[in-house]
Amino acid sequence: MKVGILAVQGDFEAHAATLARVGVEHVFVRTPRDLEDVDAVILPGGESTTQWKFLVEEGLEESLREFGVRGGPMFGTCAGAILLARDVRNPKQQSLGLADISVIRNAYGRQLASEVRHGFTAISAEPIEMVFIRAPIIECVGRDVEVLAKSEGKPVLIQQGPLLIATFHPELTSSTTVHEYFLRMARHHLAKERVSSNSVAQPAVSAGPVEPR
Repeated sequence: MKVGILAVQGDFEAHAATLARVGVEHVFVRTPRDLEDVDAVILPGGESTTQWKFLVEEGLEESLREFGVRGGPMFGTCAGAILLARDVRNPKQQSLGLADISVIRNAYGRQLASEVRHGFTAISAEPIEMVFIRAPIIECVGRDVEVLAKSEGKPVLIQQGPLLIATFHPELTSSTTVHEYFLRMARHHLAKERVSSNSVAQPAVSAGPVEPR
């Protein structure tokens, strides 16, 4: 498996280091061509407005949206959650609109604010460390969205089909739990896609005319 990491701005190097620790090949994505041979994509934290402006200017907006519409596995953290959301508020911002969630930017104030929490998730028997840095809040989720973890009553880790979204930064911890979950999820989805594409209906074979008795 090869994972593309959007490398415009933000903590893309930390995601790369995490993937290296679990032995997964990665490439940095800065142009539409960089997406051509990747199986999954990570949209890292950072400044969502700056990232969105770059995506539009470089034509990556369309390429990433097409990748997601085709069912390509994508993992967004913090700013990446904003880029994937259907609805972005405070202030309103354009996005890829692939995940049926509504997010509030700057929910903890515009100043740089960070906090480390520990919480239980549906993906691990043990609590995981959650690093929040000026995190957005997921205000509401659609019917097809599965909430995998909450913190202070709000979803902080969600899945919708081949999309995984975290409002915290799992790449800034020593744990690889969330990334490994994403990789398993991506491999499962890709395997299903391969089976589906290989399952071509075969025409019925006639045994010839039936002799009357």
